[in-house]
Amino acid sequence: MTGHNPLRAVADAFIAAANAFDVEAALGLFTPDAVIDDPSTGHRFEAHAGIRDYLERYFLGYRTVTRFLSIKRLGEGRARVRVDFSGDFGHEIGLLALSVDANGLIVRIDADLE
Repeated sequence: MTGHNPLRAVADAFIAAANAFDVEAALGLFTPDAVIDDPSTGHRFEAHAGIRDYLERYFLGYRTVTRFLSIKRLGEGRARVRVDFSGDFGHEIGLLALSVDANGLIVRIDADLE
C-alpha cells in the first residue's frame, strides 16, 4: 500500500470494492484467516468463505453503498473508520475497527453501528 496513510488506503480499497459489489477484489484485501465480527448481524464471519458470505449477504443483498466519513488511528496497524451506510435497509452510521498485518492485509474488522 502506498500513500501517506496505509490504513486509509486499505479502508478506501475496501469501500471501493464493496461499493462495486466486487467480492473477489474485497477478498483480496483480507488475510486467508481474517475475521469480521459484526454484532449488529449477530454473527462472526471467519476466513474467506465467511467474509464472502458477509459481503454477499449484507452488501450485495441490501445494495449497500458505503461512504467514508473519518478515520482515527488506534495504534500500529489499527484504526477506527467511521462510515455512512445506505441501502435497502435504510441508513446507518457504522464503525469499522480495522486491523492490518505488516503487508497491509486486513486481519480483522470489528464492525458496529453507532
